[in-house]
Amino acid sequence: MSPSPRTHTLSDFDFELPELLIAQHPAPERSGSRLLDGRALPPTDRIFRELPQQLAPGDLLVFNDTRVVKARVFGEKASGGRLELLIERVLTGNEVVAHMKVSKKPLPGATVHMAGGKAAGGFDATLLARWPDADGPLFRFALHGPAGETPWELMERHGHLPLPPYIERQQNAEHDPHESEDAERYQTVFARTPGAVAAPTAALHFDDAVLAALAAHGVERASVTLHVGAGTFQPVKTESLAEHRMHSEWYEVPLATLAALERCRARGGRVVAVGTTTVRTLESWARSGQTTGETDIFITPGFAFQVVDLLVTNFHLPKSTLMMLVSAFAGYEHVMALYQHAIAQRYRFFSYGDSMLLERTR
Repeated sequence: MSPSPRTHTLSDFDFELPELLIAQHPAPERSGSRLLDGRALPPTDRIFRELPQQLAPGDLLVFNDTRVVKARVFGEKASGGRLELLIERVLTGNEVVAHMKVSKKPLPGATVHMAGGKAAGGFDATLLARWPDADGPLFRFALHGPAGETPWELMERHGHLPLPPYIERQQNAEHDPHESEDAERYQTVFARTPGAVAAPTAALHFDDAVLAALAAHGVERASVTLHVGAGTFQPVKTESLAEHRMHSEWYEVPLATLAALERCRARGGRVVAVGTTTVRTLESWARSGQTTGETDIFITPGFAFQVVDLLVTNFHLPKSTLMMLVSAFAGYEHVMALYQHAIAQRYRFFSYGDSMLLERTR
């Protein structure tokens, strides 16, 4: 009789990470970052531009084509107190949903003045309610700018590119000297569909030369869209994983990608997901049969993968849902051994860090 599978708790996904390994800036070249080939132990240390040679002709590489928007906007309350909004998503018309950082939250019906306010060339925002319900963690606002200007246009004109909380330099700076660098490098070279507040960071390593090498090697490309929300950085606070409430994100799997997946299976190729957001999108579609919609899929060890065979991913935060996903994909003990190797070899961690290649455990 085989033993019962282990029930993991939050503490299982903790590890000690030296702070100096948290990348604060991108590598000088996108494809010059390091790639830990973790398909076997001991792993192999590579450079990312070697990825095409690790794949096989007939494989299908699937990207998330979401585009990070300038969703971070500074403003003030009517009383003069400073306020910051991180616009998570655009609803219908002029309404948006946002995180709000302020010392004392205004009441529904209050109007705050963003980027100087509408009278000074910015825009105003009226707080409508909490979202998605009365106890929700986010807030629904109606934006009021120049006539005809959409929330997307207001963000583009007045907003700042949001960066993760562990990239320290921008967290309290309305005027960041590194903003031009981030505008280029915290965006994939194939970003197309605006709506994310965080980049699909495993895809940041791809440049035109690597994409050309993949094509020459006979690797097909396809894309999905998942608008990454700030919830991707939310800590898991419950020791029991079953008690964690996963954030919801919007996704789409285009018909062209469904056709590419079918061709890949027919020729015996492997589906290679670039990033955990691509995994969540493909596996959400496989489970629900829905090519577009909301997903709050929570992938932990024991999950039965239906689509993805290989995964290109960055190194993730301790105790994060992303650590749980990669452990479910490649095996808990295997992933923890890879992380210890990465720390010993001084790989760079998190959004601007290095990457690894994983194979799904059978």
